[in-house]
Amino acid sequence: MNCIIIDDEPLARAEMRSLIHETSKIDILGEFSNAPSALEFLKNNDADLIFLDIEMPLVTGLEFAEMLPKKSLIIFTTAYAQYALKSYELEAVDYLLKPIDPQRLAKAIDKAILYTELLSRDTVKSTVESNTKDFLFIKAERRFYKISFSEIKFIEGLKDYVVIHTKQQKLITAMNLKTIHQKISGETFLRVSKSFVVNTDYIDSFDNHSIYIDESEIPLGEVYRSDFFTRFAGGLLNSD
Repeated sequence: MNCIIIDDEPLARAEMRSLIHETSKIDILGEFSNAPSALEFLKNNDADLIFLDIEMPLVTGLEFAEMLPKKSLIIFTTAYAQYALKSYELEAVDYLLKPIDPQRLAKAIDKAILYTELLSRDTVKSTVESNTKDFLFIKAERRFYKISFSEIKFIEGLKDYVVIHTKQQKLITAMNLKTIHQKISGETFLRVSKSFVVNTDYIDSFDNHSIYIDESEIPLGEVYRSDFFTRFAGGLLNSD
């Protein structure tokens, strides 16, 4: 896997470069101080992963992300926590707060590598063929796979696909999040943001902005927050 770094601060680029070398074996193709120069580079070069600062002159990281082709994987890097939800709405792989923790960076890179592998496999051509009140049938490589709803921890939208996170594995299929949510019956599955549906049976904890399932931090969208607190907490907790 290769990557590029986009950040208007030279010290931040140097720190990211050092951290990447320390925590991963991915190759750095280039470093850029602004989005337009990076976009010019990407016209003739393919980057598997983009480390992207948000608050930059000329074009912000969020604006730049909307210009990129869907195949590009993005990890946002910023000092401002308030951009977290918006970054996931743009289907970023992860969101890292500065100063960046090496372990969090390593985890984000591992996630990007996994998603690159998933997207490159033939299983990306898989489709949801049918469903019952208890499970889905997913067809991939001329075989049907039975996925029990009780095994699904959460479902994540990624580009033109969804990643189904089960207790044993991660499966990717060509379908949008709204469609697969409609196929899953039961009150335990809740849409909690533009990019996530969660199985409430697996929720470990939550606050006004995030839901935690095992080691995964899932954003809780403002549009979905009130419904989540009402349905999951029975209206006993205040979401304000």
